[in-house]
Amino acid sequence: MLPAVVKLCCGITYPHLRSMAGLQRTAIAAIGQELAHVRQGGVSFYINERQSDVRPVRLREEELSYVQQGQEALRKALEIVEDKNGWKTETIQENGDVIYSKVLPGGRKVFRLEAVLEASPEVLCDVLFVRVEEMCRWNPSISHIKVLRSVGAETMVTHEVTAETAGNLIGQRDFLSVRHCCKQKSRIYLAGAATHLESFMPQRGFVRAEDGPTCIILQAVDDGSRRSRFTWLLNMDVKGWLPKSIVNQALPRAQADFTKHLRRRLTVTPMQR
Repeated sequence: MLPAVVKLCCGITYPHLRSMAGLQRTAIAAIGQELAHVRQGGVSFYINERQSDVRPVRLREEELSYVQQGQEALRKALEIVEDKNGWKTETIQENGDVIYSKVLPGGRKVFRLEAVLEASPEVLCDVLFVRVEEMCRWNPSISHIKVLRSVGAETMVTHEVTAETAGNLIGQRDFLSVRHCCKQKSRIYLAGAATHLESFMPQRGFVRAEDGPTCIILQAVDDGSRRSRFTWLLNMDVKGWLPKSIVNQALPRAQADFTKHLRRRLTVTPMQR
């Protein structure tokens, strides 16, 4: 978000390794997620206008834990994004989108997509965070996404399942994630990470992958238009067995595919939704 989304190695047989369609579906599922008390100054929670007059309520220990997880996810994700060292150009799309990659300590490769989208940060936040359960309607790589817990207007726990594919060797992936949203000046941050819920253990027939810390940064383009700069850090552990080389080829393709589907969603009128 992510935002919202997405989320790599489901539904693969050896003949499918070349196309990596299953990988892309699961990779896209990871979308984005965010919040946070960023750095020293901190960041105030992004609260939707219709809830801006709601008085703060005392959080239970479990709810506070989810908020703290989201804050920590955003802090760590921004450290990765803002560290200029080590980033290399992975792909440049025909539409101008650029995907960069870097290898973190420990060997995991992460990806950062930079794009400009024809929508305001507020509209994108609504699509990727507020209406996250609708994502499976416009993103064919997700078969199911459900909000299991909500903490105010800016924190939630979601369960996502990637779309089933033919020739299923590994099986579908599912994700249990904490998602947060916050706003600082002209930016909206969507952050997230894998979480744990005692009442929602890994489901039979699925391999539970883990995303995060990950984030989406939405910033208005300063040209008088309603466009936004869209920055998406994709950071994922797909679990199970799959060569790193295959995963690292699938992830940037998944980001490009997700952004393509998001652009299509943004062209849909309210009557067509």
